[in-house]
Amino acid sequence: MHRRRFLSASAYSMAAAALPLQAVQEAAARTRTVRGGGVVGHADVVAVRDVVKLFMDMDERHGGQHGRAAFAQYLITDVAELCRGRFADDDVRADALSVASAAAHLCGWKAYDSGEQGLAQRYYLQSLALARASGVPGQDGFVMRTMSQQGMKLHRPEHCLALAETGWDRARGYVGRQVEALFAVTHAHALAKTGQARRALADVQLAETALAGGTGDEVPFWALVWGPPAATVHSRTAKVFETLGDRHNAARQYATAAASRPGTTYARIIALDLVAQAEQLAKQDNIEQACATWGRAIDTMAGVKSARTLKAVRSLRSDLRPYRTRGVRAATELDERAHIFLAHHR
Repeated sequence: MHRRRFLSASAYSMAAAALPLQAVQEAAARTRTVRGGGVVGHADVVAVRDVVKLFMDMDERHGGQHGRAAFAQYLITDVAELCRGRFADDDVRADALSVASAAAHLCGWKAYDSGEQGLAQRYYLQSLALARASGVPGQDGFVMRTMSQQGMKLHRPEHCLALAETGWDRARGYVGRQVEALFAVTHAHALAKTGQARRALADVQLAETALAGGTGDEVPFWALVWGPPAATVHSRTAKVFETLGDRHNAARQYATAAASRPGTTYARIIALDLVAQAEQLAKQDNIEQACATWGRAIDTMAGVKSARTLKAVRSLRSDLRPYRTRGVRAATELDERAHIFLAHHR
């Protein structure tokens, strides 16, 4: 944390992406509780979890850049102090390191949302080490799932399938059906990225079946990063179809994902799903509906501070250029809205 300026300039590393597959145990071994602090009890862990949850909700509502410095400072102070304490028992120790892992994961997500991919990757590695040290079943696999998704987003799929597979293997049998669905659909996306269409679609079906069979399951705190599992499964399924070139089903799944999240809490991800839906509609030459969907996305972005939403609006303007040239009124009006939005969010 104290080297943040250097770390912010760090590049995404393929060697680091391979690290969880080669040396997860060594990473966990470097994360040891330092004895000598106060005795940590269940109430202390709950207090930190409540604050992390508060920042998770704030992140989804207002974007990763909102409250980022405050949460980084909280990680340095309160979360680090929690990890240095003397734990009342082994259950408290596991819960404390699990919450610390979730906190490091959120810092990684905030860096990711701010476009600092190398820094995000380092946070994810720390989150992985903490999850492994906690011994909470499935949480280390969930972090590996996140790292797989980061690699796919950056078009660096070299280790993504292995990360998705290993993460799922570490969670299989230890998590409920809804969380299983999250692992299955990420694995499906990694398969699609590596050209294995039939297997990818089979895993999409596995995810849908698991989701349907998991109604009423209790979802662990650390697996709720992007909101209700059903919405996340629909959003990732859309990416599978998009990768496979099925624009109709991709647009349909993005629309379902956006409609599956509470709008007041998940503004950023809803906006990004709507943008992705609009892109798929535009590629089908359904420009009027695409412009209407893009317009809804811009409405949803109000108050969100995120490098990804700004990038999405810039891409929107680029996508609209051919339609403006042809004199499509909806495209011209939307482009003006996008121009004003970007001017207000520099």
